[in-house]
Amino acid sequence: MAKHTQVILIDDLDGGEANETVTFAIDGLPYEIDLSDSNAKKLREALAPFVSSARKGESGSARGRRRGSGGTQRAMTREKSAEIRAWAKANNHPVSERGRIAASIVEAYDLAH
Repeated sequence: MAKHTQVILIDDLDGGEANETVTFAIDGLPYEIDLSDSNAKKLREALAPFVSSARKGESGSARGRRRGSGGTQRAMTREKSAEIRAWAKANNHPVSERGRIAASIVEAYDLAH
């Protein structure tokens, strides 16, 4: 049996027919809105002065890969992890044999070195 599925976009502003889904983000939150060509143009024109003065940020996937506060913690090599674990044990810090090392221990190690 054949099946035909059709998706019809409805303009989220005026309820008319929409031609596209516009995606944007503000304050770290992504949004999508279905708009007609006319309303999409209005949105882009309204945002144009802000976009032209802004700098490009990281994509959502890049932000999701960050570690630590503000993304400042660098990825550690196995050797560096082993060194921090040995230091932590020698200085009576609780640290597991495997897995992520707590940021507080990494900070204490960095301060000591």
